[in-house]
Parts: sequence; C-alpha cells; structure tokens
Amino acid sequence: MSKPLRIIPLGGAGEIGKNMTAYEYGDNILIVDAGIMFPTNDMLGIDYIVPDFQYLLDKRHKIRGVVFTHGHEDHIGAVRHLVEEINAPLYATPLTMGLIEVKLARGGLKDKVQRNTVRAGEAVKIGPFKVEFFHVSHSIPDAVGVGITTPAGLVVQTGDYKFDHTPVDGWPTDFGKLAEFGRRGVLALLADSTNADKKGWTPSEKVIVPALDAVFREAPGRILVATFASLISRMQQVADVALQHGRKIAFVGMSMVENAKMARKLGYLDIPEAMIVPLDKALKLPPEQVVLMCTGSQGEPSSIMGRLSMGTNRAFDIQEGDTIVLSSHPIPGNEENVYRTINRLFRRGARVIYDPIAPVHVSGHASQEEMKLMLHLVQPKYLLPVHGELRHLHQHAAMARELGLPADHIAVVENGQVIEFHDGEMRLGERVPGGWVFVDGGSVGEVDMKVLREREALARDGLVVVNLALDANTGHLLDEPEIITRGFVHTGDAQDLVDAIRRRVARTVKGAHGDVRRDVEQMLKSYLFNETRRRPQVFVALTEV
Repeated sequence: MSKPLRIIPLGGAGEIGKNMTAYEYGDNILIVDAGIMFPTNDMLGIDYIVPDFQYLLDKRHKIRGVVFTHGHEDHIGAVRHLVEEINAPLYATPLTMGLIEVKLARGGLKDKVQRNTVRAGEAVKIGPFKVEFFHVSHSIPDAVGVGITTPAGLVVQTGDYKFDHTPVDGWPTDFGKLAEFGRRGVLALLADSTNADKKGWTPSEKVIVPALDAVFREAPGRILVATFASLISRMQQVADVALQHGRKIAFVGMSMVENAKMARKLGYLDIPEAMIVPLDKALKLPPEQVVLMCTGSQGEPSSIMGRLSMGTNRAFDIQEGDTIVLSSHPIPGNEENVYRTINRLFRRGARVIYDPIAPVHVSGHASQEEMKLMLHLVQPKYLLPVHGELRHLHQHAAMARELGLPADHIAVVENGQVIEFHDGEMRLGERVPGGWVFVDGGSVGEVDMKVLREREALARDGLVVVNLALDANTGHLLDEPEIITRGFVHTGDAQDLVDAIRRRVARTVKGAHGDVRRDVEQMLKSYLFNETRRRPQVFVALTEV
C-alpha cells in the first residue's frame, strides 16, 4: 500500500509573511522557506514573528533538507531560528544563499549547517524528493519556484512571482518550465495569493525608472530612498539613476550595508566603486550630490526612517530640502504606521514621495490575470492557495472555480492544517500547531498572547501600584500607603484622587480579616472604575516588618 504525501503549511497560509511549508512522505520531510512576519500595531514590543515549527522538532532526524525560494525576509528571515533547532542541509540560489549567510554569520551559525548553492534550471535529489528549481520574476533577483516530484506525484510551489516581461535583471519567469510541468501532470499547485484581489496585470518594474528619474531631476538637496534591505533590484535601479544624475550613493544601516556588499561581491549589484561612499563622507558632501539608501519603508520605530521621523537618529537628521522616497507598499495591517511616519517626515521639513503620489514602487506579486495564466499553464489537479490572508486565499479559490476547477479540488486552509494526498486523491488530515512565535529582544517564544494582552491593558489604562508596610504581629499599617501611578494620572495633577486612594486603602487594611492584598486590589479596582470609568492594572506590594 502506498504512503500518503502530507503537505503542512506552517506559515503563510491565512497571513502575509512567515512563509514555511513542510512536505512529508513516510520518514522523509522537505521544508520550503522559513520566513518572518512583521508585528501588527497591537503587538506591543514585539520585534518580529517566526513560524511555530513545534511539529518538526521530534522529527528532526526525518528532515532531509530546507529549500529557499528567494531572499526576502518573509521567506528567509527565520533561518537562524530554524538552524538553531534543526541541522539539515540548506538549498538556495547564489543571491538567496548570500543573504542567508549574512544572517547565519551574525548569529555565529554559518559553519554549523551544510549549505548547497543551486541555480534556476537545476534539479537536486533530496531524500525521495526530486526538486527542480525554475526562475520566476519577483522584486529581488535569483527568485525561484520549485517543482517537487514525490512518489505520490508532482507538486509545484510558485514562491512569490509575477509575469514581468521587462524585469530589472532581464530574466523573465520561465513560462516554458511551467508549461512542461503542465504537460507532465501536476497533482497540486501551491500558488502565491498576495494580490488575488487586484484586477488585471501587475505593472513591470521598468515603470519605476522614469518615476525615480523625475524625483532626481526635481530634488534640490539630498535624496533618501527607503526600502527593504533585501530589495536588491531597487538598489540597482536607484544606483543607475543616481549615476545619470551625478550623485554618490551611501547605504545606511547594518543590514543594508551588508546586503549591498554581498550582492556586489556575487555580481547581482553593478555599481561603480567610485560611486559608493561611506555615510560619514556622504554627510559632508554637497546635498545635491548625495543619495542615501535606508531601511524603514514600513515606518518601524527602530528603523532609520522611523528614527529620522521622530528626530532620534544619532548619525544625522532630516534637513530642509531633503526628498524622501518610500519605495514599498505598506504591508497589510501596517498602513497606520507608514502614514504616521510620512506625516512626521513632512512635519520635519522633508518632501515625501510615495505610491500613489508617484509610481516609485510596484508590487512583486502576480495580479488576477497572471494568476489565471499560472493556472492555465500548470493545469493542476488540485489547488492550494498560499501566501496570503484568508480574503486573498478565498479570492484565489473563486478565480480557480471560474476557470473550471471543481470546488472540491481546492483547499483553502490555514497554518497547521495537514493536507494529505493518497492515490491521487486529496483529503484533510489533522491539525498541528501553526501559530505565532513572538521574538522580543533576546527571547523567542517566551512572550505569548496573554503577555501581549497585559501590555495592551497597561498601554490603554496605565497602572496603579500600592506599597504597604505592615506590622507582622498586629497587621497595622506602619506608615501611610505609598501610591505610584504610571500612564493613569499624573500624581501632581490628580492629588485629590491620590489622597482619596490613600485614605480608602488605609480603611480597607484596617478592616481586613483575610487576604489584605486581595481586599485592597478588589476595592481599588471597583473604586477607580466608579470614579474614572477606566480600568488601570492594580498591583499591591506588601511588606511585613
């Protein structure tokens, strides 16, 4: 009896980001991608989120390899966390591997794991899986999709793609390979759904160059371009336009500097040596001769652009005459951060150019007509929409039904839902953990939703701390209660309320017969809500002398 092929989306199904998929056949597991997701506004203090790969930890010995489709953070950002737990060979194209190595070197893990560089058009055998890498156009060079031949059939995973006929690197998506897969017979297609709600075709990367050229012609002073540190294609476009306008370019921020250096070394970034200057030298040049490439296009408070907008960047500040180009679209859910940052930059005297003011960014993902073409080329028996929020996955499914794919041949699932293929038929398996693992500073997975809810409550209504010193024998107060508030009321501006709290706490302690701490907390929560209609967090610290 043949074994089932199990496909387990551990990230990227029902969300934008932290893409990770496991393919399991018998005692063999192949992983595709290991990305991160950026936190939403209500995830206070969280740096980023990684997939929950708990399911894989007791199956480490079964993992034959990890394949990466391209070098964006939502596909490789969790590689360090994965390598810390799982030692399996890594497979990636040269640029993607270079970006991975930058991350591993930073964590001291570069020599811990076997790394295999592959190229589009090549095939490798990984356990019982034959993995064929085919080139796709995206907003970063060296992006690939994968055709995975398993004992149960051929599965195609697109990675992030679009059908751009004039990409920056001159290398369009491999239509021929996709059609060849279709002729062979594809059991299942796992396809990018990010732009499933966008009609028509995604514009080509070439539309950005005229928009950048117009910005460079009109800018009276420095130009600051904010984008993702892994967006190598955008670095090249900015450098090309800067060269035409006689400007030097400086990369700002460790990740931007490291990625640019690595991409130049591998030949994916062609910038004359004389054009690149270090930041300290760039800041001394006449403003009209400078371009600075920075991180922070998503308005992250800790990024260069985030700090510039608040005037807290150490190396340099915004000055009158600066032109800032935000070359990215806001990640869904992050719009508020981005527009708040734009407003702050305007307030500090900068001119800010962003989409839709000018086409300084285009999506790297297929729109509806391209997604339909993908389905026509590959002709899968089953479709698994991935890489998108639920609304995107359902829209992708609706398109597939319009093209004639039966509804029961489409599986819209979220992270952790196992999909099994047995003798060419699809069925849903069990659910495995597929949630969020929060990274907060040096802690990974120690902060959970309960902690985030507490942070949200503290941020919403503040806290009140009561310090009590009691006689250990009599239980009487040795001194009047100390009341400390943070984010609730300013003590000096609400002295009457603080005095009333102190008196009520003293009365409650005097009349307490059981748990003093509990009695004071309950009284205070009730009293503060009645007085202020707010619910601050109440903490009672009790010292017996």
